[in-house]
Amino acid sequence: MANIIIPTPLRKFTNNQASVESNGSTVQQSVEDLAKQFPDLNKHIFDGEGKIRQFIRIYVGDEDINALENENTKVDSSSVISIIPAIAGGIQ
Repeated sequence: MANIIIPTPLRKFTNNQASVESNGSTVQQSVEDLAKQFPDLNKHIFDGEGKIRQFIRIYVGDEDINALENENTKVDSSSVISIIPAIAGGIQ
């Protein structure tokens, strides 16, 4: 059971919880379990094919899963998963 850190913009979909425990042995399974617990997160995290959206970065500890095994990165009860949505905007 990994602990998933919920970014501030998505907390409104998790009853304002900053972190949620999630079941799964991989990042994909853990994030799917998170979305099962809070169905309103689905459209914000997954695309139409059920894949994690490209503009979302996910870290296990301090490591970007893209440098590990992507969504297949193994997690365990001591893992901390962070979801980092891309931020765009600014003034030129």
